[in-house]
Amino acid sequence: MKVQSQETAHVGKFENRYITADGQPRASVALRDPQTLWFNTGTLCNIECVNCYIASSPTNDALAYLTAAEIIDYLDQIQQRGWPVREIGFTGGEPFMNPQIIDMAGAALERGYRVLILTNAMRPMMRDGMRSGLAALQRKHGSALCLRISLDHYRAELHDSIRGKGSHARTLEGMAWLRDNNITMTVAGRTIWQDSEAESRAGYARFFAAHGFNIDAHDPAQMVLFPEMDETVKVPEITTSCWDILNVAPSSVMCASARMVVKRKGAKRPTVLACTLLPYSPEFELGETLAEAEGDVYLNHPHCARFCVLGGASCSG
Repeated sequence: MKVQSQETAHVGKFENRYITADGQPRASVALRDPQTLWFNTGTLCNIECVNCYIASSPTNDALAYLTAAEIIDYLDQIQQRGWPVREIGFTGGEPFMNPQIIDMAGAALERGYRVLILTNAMRPMMRDGMRSGLAALQRKHGSALCLRISLDHYRAELHDSIRGKGSHARTLEGMAWLRDNNITMTVAGRTIWQDSEAESRAGYARFFAAHGFNIDAHDPAQMVLFPEMDETVKVPEITTSCWDILNVAPSSVMCASARMVVKRKGAKRPTVLACTLLPYSPEFELGETLAEAEGDVYLNHPHCARFCVLGGASCSG
């Protein structure tokens, strides 16, 4: 059913929250089962990667460091709202650039949540204070703590083409330390290469075996292959009729089960976003509290189609 009006008849793609460019009602997703609450610990990173979706770098501080006190406030809100959260995720930037990351992770673990930290496992993680903190968390909480390592390709030359010369070797060093300290690891790769998914997983499996990493490359929960998010590539808008056409359930899309907290540079308080992938899109900002973040999310961005609906990907563990 087309929904045309004077105001919407000539809108372009992804311009109207409720209506697509051809006048169809835009798909939306309800927060049905909040399982994961993400915290972006800040956009500063020790490296600058090609096509980083959040433009993290050694100089990008558009998203400021969150504090442990702010994380604890949202952990309290989870309980107050009765959200059935099982997992607390920390992303960046590079989370280990934030000096309070160990305290943040510890606060979530003490509440009984699984904790997932996304990291490149390089120098910030390998500082003495971070290593001793991680080792202490592992001794107390075991496999409830998991680090997902960004390894764009198992071959050094391809990984380094994205993250800089020598980055593969430094990440491998960090992974070896995690292995030796019994800290649970998973890996995130990318699908920009010419390999099929089967070839990619087989290659990672050989790499993990060669280095003694206890990671199952054929388990999508342990070895994530993320689709690319090149905004220059045209993607269709997702209408309400697409769910049946694509045989995709709204409940399978990430914003049905997750939210992300960020703190913008200069802001007095953090805010809650609909999605981990859209930190700079104000229309996906839902409010400062989890109560405000319980509304429906309209899929009004190319990433919604490319990454979540058509790509079938999720940042959660």
